[in-house]
Amino acid sequence: QVQLVESGGGLVQAGGSLRLSCAASGRTFSNAAMAWFRQAPAKGREFVAVISWSGVTTYYADSVKGRFTISRDNAKNTVYLQMDSLTPEDTAVYYCAGRRSGSPAATTTRQLYEYWGQGTQVTVSS
Repeated sequence: QVQLVESGGGLVQAGGSLRLSCAASGRTFSNAAMAWFRQAPAKGREFVAVISWSGVTTYYADSVKGRFTISRDNAKNTVYLQMDSLTPEDTAVYYCAGRRSGSPAATTTRQLYEYWGQGTQVTVSS
């Protein structure tokens, strides 16, 4: 049984920063890309950022490019999302997602992610 557990969400003022973490347990994410998605109220789940297994390749949604940074520590089975210069438009539930083992390539396609966390709320006040 694979589990992804997000942490680090909370309430922050506009212009502030948060760092989200996603810890994988139950089975090592061997050679698998990891990503962050988010879902705002009354909106669909949207791609935020992805990182390949090696960490060499990253992609970002245009809306967060230059403000968010995704990284990973494979020794700790953990993925991070550093979020800076937050705006109220970033308010959403943030979900960590993982591809199945043996899928190292980064992709923005939600359907290719097999494992999902329960989500962590990020609220940015104006």
